[in-house]
Formats: sequence, C-alpha cells, structure tokens
Amino acid sequence: MCAPTGRAAKRMTEATGFEAKTIHRLLEVDPRGGGFKRDGDHPLDCDLLVVDETSMVDIMLMQALVKAVPDTAAMLIVGDIDQLPSVGAGQVLADIIASGAVPVVRLIEVFRQAAQSRIIIAAHRINQGSLPDLGKPEGDSDFYFVPADDPETAVPRIVDLVHNRIPRRFGLDPIRDIQVLCPMNRGGVGARSLNIELQAALNPAGERKVERFGWTFAPGDKVMQIENDYDKEVYNGDIGYIGDVDPDSGELTASFDGRSVTYGFGELDTLVPAYATTIHKSQGSEYPAVVIPVLTQHYAMLQRNLLYTGVTRGKRLVVLVGQKKAIAIAVRNVSGRRRWSRLNEWLASKTSVSADHGIVR
Repeated sequence: MCAPTGRAAKRMTEATGFEAKTIHRLLEVDPRGGGFKRDGDHPLDCDLLVVDETSMVDIMLMQALVKAVPDTAAMLIVGDIDQLPSVGAGQVLADIIASGAVPVVRLIEVFRQAAQSRIIIAAHRINQGSLPDLGKPEGDSDFYFVPADDPETAVPRIVDLVHNRIPRRFGLDPIRDIQVLCPMNRGGVGARSLNIELQAALNPAGERKVERFGWTFAPGDKVMQIENDYDKEVYNGDIGYIGDVDPDSGELTASFDGRSVTYGFGELDTLVPAYATTIHKSQGSEYPAVVIPVLTQHYAMLQRNLLYTGVTRGKRLVVLVGQKKAIAIAVRNVSGRRRWSRLNEWLASKTSVSADHGIVR
C-alpha cells in the first residue's frame, strides 16, 4: 500500500492495520542521485498494489510507479478527481477514468461523517455547482458560515474562532485539533499573515525562542515541513510540534507523530509555522475542525475544486469565514488551469486495440 504523502500513507496504515509507505519510499528513492531503485528490472515484491490519494500523483511519478509493478500483480488506484489536481504535470487519475481502459467503481455511501452531515451536504452542493446553505443552522451543526466583508473584519473573527469559540463550544484543542486553511499564502487573510496572528494569540513566544528566515519558533509551536528530507525522514506537508529551542547548541527539536527530529538553526528554512496553511498543502490530510477564509481578495484562487478540497478536509467541523459573493465565485469557477494530456487518448486507443483480441491491458 502506498500514497503520495506521508500523512496519507499514515492514514492508510491506521485504517487497515497494514504498513503503507509513501510512493517515494516504496520505490526506494535515491535522495542524492535522484531516481528510484525499484523499476522494471527490479520490480516491487507484491501481488496487489493499492495507491491512495491518486489525484495528487503527477505523470512522472505514476510512470515510475507503474514501471515497478510486476507483470503478475494487480493495481488498485483510489482517489477523488473533484479535488485539486497534482502539483506536478498531468491529470493522471482523471485521464485513467475518462479513458474507459480500466473498471471504475464510484463510492457514494458516506462513512467519514454521518450521512446527514451538513459538511457532506455542503461538499456535494459545491461539487454540483450550487451554493451551500450559508444560513444559521437550527441547533448544533458541523458546518457554519461567519460573515466578514473584508480582511480587517475577517482576521480577528478567525483568531477568536480558533482561540475561543470553537474550543469552548466543541471541546477541541485550538493548536492540535483546529486547522486554518487558506486559498493562498499572500494577502491580509493569507496563510502567512494569519500564522503571525494565530501564533501570537495561541502560543506567544517567551525568552526561549529563535528567529530565522522571517519566522519566530518557540516551544509549543505547530510547524510544517515544506521540503522532503530523506535523512531526517520528514516530508513536505508533515506537521509537528516544537518541543525545545536551545540557543546554546543552536538546535531546535520537534516531534512528528511522536518521533523527535532535531534541526540546526541554519536548517529552519525547511520549517514554517502551521497554525494556518494553504488548501493545496492540506491535500491528503483531514482535521477535526477546519476554518476557511473565503474573500474576494483571493479572487485569483477562487475555484470550485479548491473550495471542495478545503471543505472535505474537516471531519467534525467546517467554518467558512468571509463573503457569500466570494463563495459563489468559487462555486461557479470550474476553469482553473486547464491541463492538456494525451494519456486519456493513448489509454483508450490501447484498450480498443487489445479488446479486438479479447484482452484489456
């Protein structure tokens, strides 16, 4: 079993009880020379390969993975083509499904939340191009809209939601259980400025701190690794918590899934505070609660698949903060960056040729 991110692989392990690895680790990546040790000449030792979160896998990585699958093995790929596409080139999962070259099963029964969850209803409406119900719910709910007409109004409301209102109402830890997900990094309600505000409210730094690369790091901070580091075994998107900052030794220690990792102060360009992050960085993850600012200031990034991806990250609670107009823009916008690929046509043509012989390859 494998997935493109460490977080998604960890979720597979938790759900099944079997070991899952990142695709890079499964293929035995060479961190210095590049490339993979597992390939057509040295295939994987398996009868069935299961790949999760395949919408995040780009064309080059999928090519390397398929090459390493033994001819005698089967392959099961799982993913959601309505989420954001891969950061790298291509739209592999969408092309494979559209080609008709492989059997496709669509899962429509809801397990992550109760079937009547307002999160689920909102996600389905967004996916269908309809505005979700933004009215005030009667009684308890798992989906809310908090109006804010501009960043000056939105920022203090987001901080109050994370610091006070959600923990008090739902009994959630403001640092470990609540994640702010932004359409973009820049701007007054972008991930960068919100990190500064949330860090000041949730974990103000004492004397034991270090300032590097434009950020302050202190014990108790939630941080995200933003590059793959195969030596430390921490990967892009992994979230950890700072245990200690030692100015004398020039080192910081952080815990990732219970494992302690040490950084020299000069290596802190690979860490950023993670009280807020972008929706792109959240792919493959889920959180007890998410707060999503949606304002017209984010116009360039307001797209249906972005909003859908953000909303579906929340397990127990989703709160949208911003303008109904901005949400409507996102729901209507299905353009994004169009991706042109011949994979669909190539797979379809190979299938039709093979089908003449009674075989689908």
